[in-house]
Amino acid sequence: MHLKGSCHCGSVHFSLESAQPYPFNLCYCSICRKTAGGGGYAINLGGDYQTLKVEGLEHVKVYQAMMTDDDTGERRQSSAQRHFCRECGSALWLWDPNWPELVHPLASAIDTPLPVPPERTHLMLGSKAPWVEVQAGANDKLCDQYPQESLAEWHTRLGLGS
Repeated sequence: MHLKGSCHCGSVHFSLESAQPYPFNLCYCSICRKTAGGGGYAINLGGDYQTLKVEGLEHVKVYQAMMTDDDTGERRQSSAQRHFCRECGSALWLWDPNWPELVHPLASAIDTPLPVPPERTHLMLGSKAPWVEVQAGANDKLCDQYPQESLAEWHTRLGLGS
């Protein structure tokens, strides 16, 4: 599916191809919640990084979160690069050099009408803010950490995407 997106102020416009366009993965981790979440979570999609085209790249900044190792308490910078508009602060997409062929646009930045998922996965619930009430449907999956199933595997299991 061809996706088009933009920031709130219009300084950045982007497009890409996505074989995983269903916005089903709700992430409650503190990074997503604080950098992109309106309901206490953020929703990212899967896309082909080679197809990402950006207009207004000079308005894009990158944030790499600091992460704390649960076992050692050591702080380290995440390899994930969260791209946002430096003018209005809109979260746009995430890219990680560990998976260079993938890009993860935030559903909130997508202007193309997205398909409604038949079920959702609520992930990183162990990090959710106490004020957030999870609105889970009957078939939704609830995960304290990351689910075993990838974006691509979810789409394949349900016969969705392209």
